[in-house]
Amino acid sequence: MDAGDTPVWALLASIVVLVGLSAYFSGTETAMMALNRYRLRHLVKQRHRGARKANRMLRRPDRLLGIILVGNNLVNFTAATIATVIGARLFGDTGVLAAPWVLTITFLIFAEVGPKTLAAAHPENWSFRAVFALEPLQKIFYPAVVFVNWFSNALVRPFMPSPEDAADHLSTEELKTVVNEGARAVGERRSMLVRLLDLEQISVNDIMVPRNEIVGIDIEDDINDIIALVSNSQHTLLPVYKESINNVVGILHLRRMARLLHSEEFGKADLMQLTREPYYVPEATPLDTQLLNFQKEKQRIALVVDEYGDVQGIVTLEDILEEIVGEFTSDFASNMPEISPQEDGAYVIDGSAVLRDVNRALRWALPTEGPKTLNGLVLENLETIPESNLCLQIEEYQIETLQIKDNMVRNLKIRRLDVPKDTEAEDDAED
Repeated sequence: MDAGDTPVWALLASIVVLVGLSAYFSGTETAMMALNRYRLRHLVKQRHRGARKANRMLRRPDRLLGIILVGNNLVNFTAATIATVIGARLFGDTGVLAAPWVLTITFLIFAEVGPKTLAAAHPENWSFRAVFALEPLQKIFYPAVVFVNWFSNALVRPFMPSPEDAADHLSTEELKTVVNEGARAVGERRSMLVRLLDLEQISVNDIMVPRNEIVGIDIEDDINDIIALVSNSQHTLLPVYKESINNVVGILHLRRMARLLHSEEFGKADLMQLTREPYYVPEATPLDTQLLNFQKEKQRIALVVDEYGDVQGIVTLEDILEEIVGEFTSDFASNMPEISPQEDGAYVIDGSAVLRDVNRALRWALPTEGPKTLNGLVLENLETIPESNLCLQIEEYQIETLQIKDNMVRNLKIRRLDVPKDTEAEDDAED
């Protein structure tokens, strides 16, 4: 039968079928490219049939796009030819001119925008079903796909990134975004994951107990004073030093000493036999590295030293764990004697309080990129040691010095001001 004898209704029906096929190819392209690669790998491990087929096809994106575009273009040009025939038979030359316009609008709505929008909204549902038809088509049109891929790859090869640059790896910041945006269902565990990723940006001198707050045993003290200190200690591990904390001679585990405390013959020599070698770490060691070092060395406490070998503080395994899981107490602020809430909403805080502890206790955001204590923060901003009390503002925090003694700010009164949020920042957050 001649093509001119084909009924118009049959030609129109073929247009409808071709629009449907075009919608399939267009939507499949969008859905396959919109798949979350990490979720796809998870589903592959769960042996999801559709996911396994999609993952197999995505290993060669050039061939995947090749079969989709070959099919889509073949369908579109066939539809254009049929539409021209229909236009000529119904309206003559006017129909031939009008056919491309009518077909373009039809395909844009029903074969492009509509299916691609739906596929982008539900990429998994679409692609995991579409691959069951796409895989056989890829085998049928294999020669055409290989030819198209060979020719197109030759054209774009000079502009392609190197394999290292194209590797699907996430940076730490990108991974934090994935955790924040994609793990809402895990609640507090999401915060723990983010804090775990932040460990590499925090060093031991950010969380250590500073030198002036170290509780230790001076072996030169009277044995009765040492026993009294041990009996009332809230810590399990104590450094034992001679005259100065820079001269640590060992680390004492109080549990080993408990059975000997009430022995009349217990002396300093017995105490020294219970100690073990101190473990030193540089102050700039990142927390993620130190956590692994604690595990490797089978240690729970380390003395933090600066570049000159002077002890600057102590860091423990528990300190690092608290950076990941949060404080083990329900009300951290109530357990910090350095912080005293006032009736007017301000806080009186000891100048030696560590900034990170204050931020954690009060949910503040005092700057921590520099000085580690409140005293250091105030002196850095003033660039001098004040002779009398004064007020200053650091970001949204109003600080009033209450006591200045021995070249340091002993006590401060801090109030967090209500600073209006940046409108542009709010708009970004809503987006």
